[in-house]
Amino acid sequence: MDTALTVRPASSADRIAWDTAVNHPLQSWAWGEFRRRMGLDTVRIARTEGGRFRDGWQLTFHRVPGTPFTIGYFPRGPLPNKTMIDELTALGRQKHTIFIQLEPNVPANNGTMEQWNNSLTPSHHPLFPKYTFILDLSKSEDQLLAAMHPKTRYNIRVAQKRGVKITEDNSDRAFASYIALMQQTTKRQRYYAHDDTYHRRMWDVMSKSGIARIFHASYEGEVLAAWIVFVWKDTVYYPYGASSRMKRDVMAPNLLLWEIALWAKRRGIRSFDLWGALGPDPDVNDPWYGFHRFKEGYAPIRTELVGSYDLVINKTAYGIYKIADSLRWMYLKLKLRGLKALGFSR
Repeated sequence: MDTALTVRPASSADRIAWDTAVNHPLQSWAWGEFRRRMGLDTVRIARTEGGRFRDGWQLTFHRVPGTPFTIGYFPRGPLPNKTMIDELTALGRQKHTIFIQLEPNVPANNGTMEQWNNSLTPSHHPLFPKYTFILDLSKSEDQLLAAMHPKTRYNIRVAQKRGVKITEDNSDRAFASYIALMQQTTKRQRYYAHDDTYHRRMWDVMSKSGIARIFHASYEGEVLAAWIVFVWKDTVYYPYGASSRMKRDVMAPNLLLWEIALWAKRRGIRSFDLWGALGPDPDVNDPWYGFHRFKEGYAPIRTELVGSYDLVINKTAYGIYKIADSLRWMYLKLKLRGLKALGFSR
């Protein structure tokens, strides 16, 4: 019997086995379809053993404007092994890639990237934070409430007493409300976010696949917060959210997170990944500190991941790219500060 490991391009016939094997929604078959609809070169690699599907690696290649080069991105995959490093290196050369960024969905206590020091370097510009918050939904409702920060527990009760309503609504109308709130949020905060086309195509693909859901928090008939969550196996994820500045005293987002957690518990989901956190000693001046503190109030487990690493294919081009990218982000940050100084953040 042939038990050899084989790496090959995946085909549509692999879809069911693929989704059974991969462990994060950004590695799902549907996510790959969404990225293709965004015009990205999306590659799926199947790893089989003895003809049986074992694992899937999904990554995208992004053209560097004005050059013949690309950049690869491999989000939330498994821990690298020699076969993966070799295959990605060969693929990167075919794609004229400067580097492939890997951000494995692996806790730091379950693996290490140190063995690949000669192949991988810590990412120049990580896209995911090194930490995330995970709420343990295997606990009882009373246990979850008791563990919360008293202020968070109080805010949930305020929202309940004021009559904030939480609903799951996956209709076109609900998505339109989400888009409207997202536009308000990005305009108010002046941060760099995905555009409407991204959200519309993402929602179209991910909702039809059954992965994405929309939850609204409304008060007196007005939607004050809208979140899109992903459900994948035994975990619910919170990748996208938007809120209104109006009626903030009713604490709608606090009840929204809590009701989504209860909704997930009723369906046997065991974890709520809140999609990012700051480190153990967060800087109060960090622009994400407020959001970090909001999540922290629910007493989730701060989980450290193995981090973000670049598999460098073209060393010369990589050095030039890092300089150019640093200058670009410096310009964007200065521009953002200037807009805020002029009052555009309000």
